[in-house]
Formats: sequence, C-alpha cells, structure tokens
Amino acid sequence: MKSLCDYVSKKQSELFKTTGTFFAFSGQQFEESRIKGEKYTQFPGGMFCLSEHADTLLEGLKQIQKEGIQQDLEENGVDKIIVRELYNYETFLTYDLADVIEALEDYPITKEQIELAFEKEKGNVDWDNY
Repeated sequence: MKSLCDYVSKKQSELFKTTGTFFAFSGQQFEESRIKGEKYTQFPGGMFCLSEHADTLLEGLKQIQKEGIQQDLEENGVDKIIVRELYNYETFLTYDLADVIEALEDYPITKEQIELAFEKEKGNVDWDNY
C-alpha cells in the first residue's frame, strides 16, 4: 500500500525545482548549492529556498499535502490508512498511539477512530511475520 510520501514526493520535487529549494546541512553544502548573489530563506530541516519564492513554496507544500491526503483517502480509505500507520509506528509492540495520532493529524481522522482500529487490529497481528 502506498503512503502519503508516495503521493506527494514527485510534486514536492517539482516544486523544489521551480522555487530554487534545496537541502543543506553544513556551510559547505549551502555554498555548493546556492546561486551566488541570490537571497535565501532558511526553513527547518536544512531546507533553503530562494527568498523571492518562499511564499510560493509554503503554499505549494500545503496544497500538495492536501491533495496527497485526499488521494490517499480515496485509494485506501480511513481504516486501511490507520492500520498502515499502526504498523509503521510499531504500535502493536509499544501500545503507544501518540506517533500515529500525530502522523494522521492532517487527516480527517479522530483519535477515537485510531483507538478503535488499534483495539480491533491488535488481535489480528501475525507475530511470526511482524
């Protein structure tokens, strides 16, 4: 099953290209990637964008996320998405739903739906193939 990343990564890469966005984690990487004479805006996670395109980048990322979530919901449905994330965050080992709740906060999915799916699925875990 695809994840949200599968739905958004190509569009994000295209947006990064058109807005002059790159990732750098050292001064050397920044110097190697930047266009001399241009101004950049720095975002969390080592992301840099041409300052003139910073608003376009932020709005574009929000729209891509929204569209990706919609596509994920249409193709997979709420129940399968929750179960996917329960396994992704190894919730059946930890019994801690916090990461799943946080991962799905942009989805129209409630904490109660996640809790219910966890209770329903935990009896079906195939521990031999986990």
